[in-house]
Amino acid sequence: MTSVTKWEYATVPLMIHATKQILDNWGQDGWELVQVVPGPDGNGLVAYFKRPKEG
Repeated sequence: MTSVTKWEYATVPLMIHATKQILDNWGQDGWELVQVVPGPDGNGLVAYFKRPKEG
């Protein structure tokens, strides 16, 4: 039987003055950066992360 990876996702607002620190913190917790897009207001940025779901 083939095992299918199940994922969990997170969206995180990025503050331009702390972008590297934010990305590093999420990466240390096992999250992989998928994409960075403009925020809904058009001013900020939002990062999308994923990681394999435990269990």
